[in-house]
Amino acid sequence: MGLLATVEAARVRATSALDPGARAELGQFLTPAAVASFMASMSDRPKGSTVRVLDAGAGVGSLSAALVDVLLGSRRVPSGIEVTAYEVDPPLLRRLRHTMALCEGEATRSGVRFKASVLGEDFILSASEMVEGGLLAPPKRFFDVAILNPPYKKIRTDSPERRRLQAAGLETTNLYTAFLYLAAHLLVPGGELIAITPRSFCNGPYFRNFRRAFLSMMAVERIHVFDRRDKAFGDDGVLQENVIFRARRVAPDAHRASVHITTSHAPGATDIRERVVPYSEVVHPEDADSFIHIVADEANAAVAERMRGFNATLSSLGVSVSTGPVVDFRAREHLRKEAGAADVPLLYQSHMVAGRVAWPKPDFKKFNAIVRSGDTERSLVPNGNYVLVRRFSAKEERRRVVAAILLSSDLPYEKIGLENHVNYFHAAGQGLPLDLARGLVTYLNSTLVDAFFRQFNGHTQVNATDLRVLPYPSRERLVRLGTQATERVLDQDEIDALVETVLAAAPAKVAPKARKARKRAS
Repeated sequence: MGLLATVEAARVRATSALDPGARAELGQFLTPAAVASFMASMSDRPKGSTVRVLDAGAGVGSLSAALVDVLLGSRRVPSGIEVTAYEVDPPLLRRLRHTMALCEGEATRSGVRFKASVLGEDFILSASEMVEGGLLAPPKRFFDVAILNPPYKKIRTDSPERRRLQAAGLETTNLYTAFLYLAAHLLVPGGELIAITPRSFCNGPYFRNFRRAFLSMMAVERIHVFDRRDKAFGDDGVLQENVIFRARRVAPDAHRASVHITTSHAPGATDIRERVVPYSEVVHPEDADSFIHIVADEANAAVAERMRGFNATLSSLGVSVSTGPVVDFRAREHLRKEAGAADVPLLYQSHMVAGRVAWPKPDFKKFNAIVRSGDTERSLVPNGNYVLVRRFSAKEERRRVVAAILLSSDLPYEKIGLENHVNYFHAAGQGLPLDLARGLVTYLNSTLVDAFFRQFNGHTQVNATDLRVLPYPSRERLVRLGTQATERVLDQDEIDALVETVLAAAPAKVAPKARKARKRAS
């Protein structure tokens, strides 16, 4: 049995032996052989005679073994390979040491010097000390290649990891971005990082600080995505949108030329489609949030090109988007299943049905109303015409952006409550003009917007920040769209046909004032 087959058998045994609770606690799923081999093949062979490799959160060593296999099979075989592997789980450590022994045997047979350092240490705590520096810090290690499948787990605000990361210069909410940030700091200039992670870091406010810090020192050169969420870690039953990427350590002011984007059905598949695009199409230089846009094929490129024709921002439209102010678990004593005389409607995302609001919901597990009192008044909004967007969608829901219109005539109340899982579009806290609201909800529910949104949003959460960075047609064109949207609920084909008809013409030029607003918004 060859090196990779032997390590894969060890991974399968280790996965079956892992306690599900412990695996969830560690936040790590071991890398299948097909994924490890694909990631290793993305390496742009380091030019040094000795290749120093970092594998943090190494598991049984699948990624290190795959990279060693690639290096030994390359046309420019290095004279030496040095692997530093971190793993905190004792049973995995034993298997990891065995994998390193197998790698040493393969390297020796190829006449290549091999050295492995297997460290049973917490990578976050160890590496953050190196990055922070100081008199008592351990000596900083440097690597030519970092290859990672980092753990995916939220970091508690009061945890030692969070404090160490803050001292090292990063404010982040998840272990996987912490691993990427620290690994990047330990690369030599020109060193490469290859990683498989959730796609969630590409957008949203939670990862803004990470994106800014990471992209200031790393140039993304290659991105690969799978068509299906269930393929990368299918044998673990993981349903998650993953991305594999290669990035290179560069100076902050270095030119970033292009990005090679590939897609395939599954790891090991031969149906790879590829595009090479300017770096500015992946990370827009004017975007202060540094969203990462992954336009995987020509069809999606056409969508992106179409959306670039819309030059308005919410600010230039005189519209804002916010998250519903009622946090139900904090206001539980004020919530009611049915509205009484002193109560007003409380809208959850489940009240959004087929583009409209259905209230109240009989036999609803949540609540239909909230008491209007001095304690709740600040969390209520005046009745009006609003556009609502779900903050969360089911993992395999057909649409990512799901919008509904709330008309002032729908609910005969002076105030209403909007729960925190609902985003709402408003005008300085008040309702929107009717035709603008109708045009906006039609635009947001179009297939065009949904397809574009998926190019930078890789998870099921739709944040207000994501909705702010969308391009929008001018107010005039949205109103025109709204006047042609009938009062009855339109099906998807009707929505798309209407958007295509009304918004197909070249967009009106945006006034200088609106252009300045767009710059401020970004």
